[in-house]
Amino acid sequence: MHAVPYLTLPAAGATPTGGPTSLAMSLAAHPERWLPLLGYRGDTRGYRLLDAGCDHEVWVVSWLPGQGTDLHDHGPASGAFAVAAGTLTERVVTSPHSAPVNVIRQLAAGRVRAFGPYYGHQVSNPGTVPAVSLHVYAQPLPRDTVACGC
Repeated sequence: MHAVPYLTLPAAGATPTGGPTSLAMSLAAHPERWLPLLGYRGDTRGYRLLDAGCDHEVWVVSWLPGQGTDLHDHGPASGAFAVAAGTLTERVVTSPHSAPVNVIRQLAAGRVRAFGPYYGHQVSNPGTVPAVSLHVYAQPLPRDTVACGC
């Protein structure tokens, strides 16, 4: 098993109250907070903003079987995501200063993954039932058209 610890630690001083991992796990355990926001879509995963502030964003993401992301990172944002229902697969890919690392993990409901800035991963639902995950970013995600009003 390959470890990528420098990519799984949130940036110092950039965490919402309780930290991203704690917040993601807490929200995943309280479906009354996010269940009304679920929006399964046939063409792509569904996602809705659950909470936002100048120092964080929280998204609820719904995944039908077969849906997933391309390989991506979240720029300078660190955070965590927790699986609230179903099972997701995460593929982590990195090659900072050495041989490439390619790790694949099955994440069942109740599992959480923390990540640091520029953590490269791909997430998908290869299963036969829908899945839900809660994503907490310790700073708002970069956008060209949206700015934090603080």
